[in-house]
Amino acid sequence: MGQSAAEIRALGGEIVAVAVTAIFSQQRFARELGVAFPLLSDWNGKVAASYGVRYDVWKGHEGLAKRSVFLIDTDGVVRYRWVTDNAEEVPDFSHAIEALRRLQA
Repeated sequence: MGQSAAEIRALGGEIVAVAVTAIFSQQRFARELGVAFPLLSDWNGKVAASYGVRYDVWKGHEGLAKRSVFLIDTDGVVRYRWVTDNAEEVPDFSHAIEALRRLQA
């Protein structure tokens, strides 16, 4: 994400991560990996549900968020959406960056 993060910021974008985990878990994760963007807690899963990316059940766990990427403009309109049912799949951020470039043009 390092190179992608720099490119996103250079294009005027901001990065925020949302996970269905407790705040203390996210703080430790951020510290250990040196994450340089906000990690937001969706402990009750309402955000995941409202964006349509909440698993009913995944590997025996209920209410987890699917791995996903959204590009949201300053008016709150979703301009790009990527979602996978495989929580172990890592997104290709180049598509979101390209959508951000088109939005800036």
